[in-house]
Amino acid sequence: MDLILISAAFIVGFVALKCHLPPLVGFLIAGFGLNLYGFESNETIALLADLGVTLMLFTIGLKLDVKTLLEKEIWAGATLHNIVSTAIFTLALLAFKFLGLDSLASVPLSSLLLLGFALSFSSTVFAVKSLQEKGEMNSTYGTLAIGILVMQDIFAVVFLTASTGKLPEWYAIGLFILPFLRPLFFELLDWVGHGEMLILFGIFLALVVGAGSFELVGMKPDLGALILGMMLAKHRKSSELSKALFNLKELFLVCFFLNIGLSEEPTATGFMLALLLLILLPIKGAIYFWVINKFHFRVRTSLLASLSLFNFSEFGLIVGGLAFKMGWIPGDILVALAISVPLSFILAAPLGRKGHAIYQHSSQWFQEQLPEELNQRDKLINPGNAQVLILGMGRIGTGAYEELRHRYGHICLGIELREEAASGHRDEGRNVISGDATDPDFWERILDTGQVKMILLAMPHHQANQIALSLVKKRQFKGQIAAIAEYPDQMDNLIEEGAHAAFNIYSEAGTGFARHVCEQLKPTFIRY
Repeated sequence: MDLILISAAFIVGFVALKCHLPPLVGFLIAGFGLNLYGFESNETIALLADLGVTLMLFTIGLKLDVKTLLEKEIWAGATLHNIVSTAIFTLALLAFKFLGLDSLASVPLSSLLLLGFALSFSSTVFAVKSLQEKGEMNSTYGTLAIGILVMQDIFAVVFLTASTGKLPEWYAIGLFILPFLRPLFFELLDWVGHGEMLILFGIFLALVVGAGSFELVGMKPDLGALILGMMLAKHRKSSELSKALFNLKELFLVCFFLNIGLSEEPTATGFMLALLLLILLPIKGAIYFWVINKFHFRVRTSLLASLSLFNFSEFGLIVGGLAFKMGWIPGDILVALAISVPLSFILAAPLGRKGHAIYQHSSQWFQEQLPEELNQRDKLINPGNAQVLILGMGRIGTGAYEELRHRYGHICLGIELREEAASGHRDEGRNVISGDATDPDFWERILDTGQVKMILLAMPHHQANQIALSLVKKRQFKGQIAAIAEYPDQMDNLIEEGAHAAFNIYSEAGTGFARHVCEQLKPTFIRY
């Protein structure tokens, strides 16, 4: 049976990929298809699915600054959306009931309110997976969407605790010792090195220390993994640990999407009700857009964040299962929720992938914020006297910045996605600002590029460099463009798309290493 599940997931996932859809859509379809042929979920798949979600939340925490959740656009935006959408969805369900929908005929108002609350949530797993596939986890709209999702996860924990009447054990107060253990965790992260011990230590922290300790005291394990990840976010190896766990987490999440399809058997009544629930998705997206735009974000940021959240959440299944168990809703509604969640993923996947194109074709329909009223993340950019723009100030971008400053002086302006990283560079004396170079409006926000003679594309994801390159070419930039790549075919693609030079980061690293050795050690070799 396991071989059949693996084969089906691979084949249908591969077909989805070739159809320009995220593979997770294929995994969902494979799960439903296998369900129709009598296959069911089992403890192994459910366990691996839970592990995938736990590791995913842990890696989110590794990249999330606690200060982000305290920003009003995050906590207030998430709260406002939850209240407004719950009210509107409840009214819509009432309308369906009065129109004579049999599945809702005997459902009381309190249960409809509960369903409206469940439908107001968006899927953390789907949104994070989609953002990672596009390489936009750290973009302005990506961090905004992730912050809102984390707040929703917190709301979910509070609701589940209140609805089940199960309070944490009295000894849950012992969890307050975790922040005091943070220096110890930091020391251990330094000691474990960079190989398999780093991966194993990350799994230990996520599953045992984080999830295990919270489950032990009667709290949601996933929340423990998220909080522990956030505690370690400031460590210098947090990014390395997140990358080390990436493939393992991705493999487990395949089981998560398979498990959704395998868990419930589709019925005609449930399917029809699920289609009705999908009518609420555009309303949900519109509320997200309205809320985010109210905090003075640009139209593009509001739209792309809304598209990332344009889905129903697996949390709806948890709420539906609880309501069904307590006799609050009939079985058809539970089946409808089980079907509507993956269907919303299938609808949302192409919309998220084409988000930039959707914005470019629809931006004229929206009224943009006044420049002086824009959120700090979306302010206009003045490059000043910079002659070189370096897009991506990671290790490679920083190295290029320092080399150019050594040779030519202060001629560079660095562009970094995260404001925290940009601030760190400024503290070290570099001219760096925060911005998203894959954002079509980013180039519109730059007041003047007349003095810029060269642009270096040094972002870690090839797709991001490709997008930035296409945007630079559309702006009819007259200077030179150079880009980094990991593979020869990527170098060829960049040159074909208009870059004047492309450099393989691995071969160039070896060249730089040899040059550095010769300059520093000055060896006296015999030339043959």
